[in-house]
Amino acid sequence: MSTPHRTAVAQVYAALSADDDGRSCRDISETACNAQPQNFLRHASALGLSKSADGLVDPKLVLSWLMTHLGAPAAMIGLLVPIREAGSLLPQLFTAARIRALAQRKWAWTIAALGQGLGAAIIFIAAVILDGALAGGVILAGLAVLAVSRSVASVAYKDVLGKTIDKGQRGTVTGLAGSWSALVVIAFALTLIFFSDARALIVTGALALAALAWVLAGGVFAGLAEDKGATEGGANGLTDAIANLRYLREDPQLARFVLARGLLTATALAPPYLVMLASGGPGAALEGLGALVLASALAALVSSYIWGRLADRSSRKVLILTGLSGAAALVMTLAFAGLGWAASPIAMPLALFLLMIAHQGVRLGRSTYLVDMVGRDLRAVYTAIANTVIGVILLASGIFGALAALAGAATALGLFAVMAAAGAYVAYGLKELRDGSED
Repeated sequence: MSTPHRTAVAQVYAALSADDDGRSCRDISETACNAQPQNFLRHASALGLSKSADGLVDPKLVLSWLMTHLGAPAAMIGLLVPIREAGSLLPQLFTAARIRALAQRKWAWTIAALGQGLGAAIIFIAAVILDGALAGGVILAGLAVLAVSRSVASVAYKDVLGKTIDKGQRGTVTGLAGSWSALVVIAFALTLIFFSDARALIVTGALALAALAWVLAGGVFAGLAEDKGATEGGANGLTDAIANLRYLREDPQLARFVLARGLLTATALAPPYLVMLASGGPGAALEGLGALVLASALAALVSSYIWGRLADRSSRKVLILTGLSGAAALVMTLAFAGLGWAASPIAMPLALFLLMIAHQGVRLGRSTYLVDMVGRDLRAVYTAIANTVIGVILLASGIFGALAALAGAATALGLFAVMAAAGAYVAYGLKELRDGSED
């Protein structure tokens, strides 16, 4: 790297990071410490590109609208979120040990980014040349490729981040990536709003842009300066997961938590049916896609801080409140549809905004409660158990919801409202945790 270029990188790093001394590192090697300025920018760029692409290929809204527009069956549309979420969780049981065997895990993330780009490209091709059930099947296949690739990236990223970025800068770099990628999604939403007559063209263009973004992210990430790490100690995830299921019997609170979290997946599973309801059914064009995407993005931006403050006091109460608020948002959705307001430019985005606020609370509350309920020794085990069981529940709930959708999107939304309310009831029976210990 030339001296002027190195100086420019250091200046940008100093402006973006919270580090007063770019060479004062606490838990990474001296080599990684010296490379931290350029690694910081590569992380912020690659992760931001990946998060931006995630927003452009959002299964809950964008792909739901696309499949509705292409006339795919409602049951297929209902499988979008389960495939994406379960596909991101369950493959980790099989890939974690192989990734652990790599001395430099940046290559796993790089290949995973290319895999996500391939999945987006498959979805793009389906959007351009196919329609009906065939388009739906190919889109689901592309999403499966994307989800499995995402699971590999998820396993690899935390380790690479820990090896290349010092402890005091990790939250800053991931937060920076999240912030600028959120602006990309908001710009996408505004484009859909102001150029609504070209929705189909904008969505297909976004799919192509997402594929390109993931390819670029892989290229940027491949340039990280990563030390070689230990390759031993990788366990068989599937074998361990099966053996660890005994904790569900031995710890009733873990079983109750997993059940509550499983029921609260309703907040993630419901949005595609809201899109179908607002559209009027498969094949009908949804006028307010941009408003829905904007509502979802804004909900993520405005709610995390509030839920975080509440979780500091009681993550159990956060789970209760999110279940109740999620159920209320779904009931509101059904009420708006019953009043004939499904096509309103305000009604459905408002309902989705409230539902996504609840969903953000579920995500934050479940993570905080799981971290607080056990000590360091069992935290990884309990996380693996929860992810495994939730992956199975997501698939089962998605299939159940898809079957319910055969009776209409309203029926599926009613089912998810009941699930969310039941999740709040189950969470009510959890023990109250404060300062990481039980009362």
